[in-house]
Amino acid sequence: MPDPIPASKTFSKHLRPHGGGDDVSLDASVSEGFLWTHIHWEDPQGLSWLRDRSGLQGEIIEALLAPDTRPRCTVFNTENDNGAFINLRGVNLNAGASPEDMISIRIWAEKGRVISVWKRSLRAVADLVEGIERGQGPTSPDDLIAKLALRLADRAEPVVATLNETVDRMEEDILAGHPNRAFRVELAELRRTAIVLRRFMFPQRDALSTLEIEDLEWLTEKGRARLREATDRIIRLSEELDAIRDRAIVVHDQVVEARGEVMNRSMLVLSVVAAIFLPLGLLTGLLGINVGGIPGEHTSWAFWAVCALLAGTTVFQLWLYKKLRLI
Repeated sequence: MPDPIPASKTFSKHLRPHGGGDDVSLDASVSEGFLWTHIHWEDPQGLSWLRDRSGLQGEIIEALLAPDTRPRCTVFNTENDNGAFINLRGVNLNAGASPEDMISIRIWAEKGRVISVWKRSLRAVADLVEGIERGQGPTSPDDLIAKLALRLADRAEPVVATLNETVDRMEEDILAGHPNRAFRVELAELRRTAIVLRRFMFPQRDALSTLEIEDLEWLTEKGRARLREATDRIIRLSEELDAIRDRAIVVHDQVVEARGEVMNRSMLVLSVVAAIFLPLGLLTGLLGINVGGIPGEHTSWAFWAVCALLAGTTVFQLWLYKKLRLI
């Protein structure tokens, strides 16, 4: 699916109470609905507006432009600011990228305005833009955050489902006895993906639940309900990732156990073979020493007698080992 937001574009939209929206300038003001300004990380015009004309405190601007971020929510409930900074992350569905290389979107929300900063494109943002074009966009700042969080969960669900299917297949392969070197590499990659996704899902859950319970005048009951729904979705994904991680550990243990069993069986075979040939070697060694008095030295049938003795000893050993359940 083509990305409707080019990598060099910053936009500002006037989102109306009925769900529609129009493009407006960065300096626009509105009397109804709210403004959503989406700024690209490297767009000079957008960054200049953010630093000089957005009216935000330096601390908030620094948070919006921070190079490294984890999901979190910080509320500014002061005389001058009644808003929240929230950082969310979504799976990377861009071509050639790994889903666990999660993409960050930084958001400042207050009454009548939402400002977001992005570095790499998110399909969830594209979903919101398409919804606005259809007249089904967010109707308030809290609704925008909740819808974005739900879209992020929607986009993450197929990735988590694929991980579940991979674990299912691996468990079937283990039962069928087909693990190989490629299997172990795939298992290690699956565990790494689940761990990285889980590392961001739990902070994202906490960020959304923090925003939902805060006493901000622009948070509506409808918005809080949708934030709770988004939080529940993230919790469910987190729990599934926990289950995937635990199942992957069990599969890994089964692989190690299967390899150990093969090695033990091989060592048992080698031990039995060595145990069989040890007395045979002792007998032949005794009969081969260069001293006088070796039995059968001058007897023509002595060689065949020794062969029969060795064969009988071997049969006796096999019977004894089988009786002792060593073979």
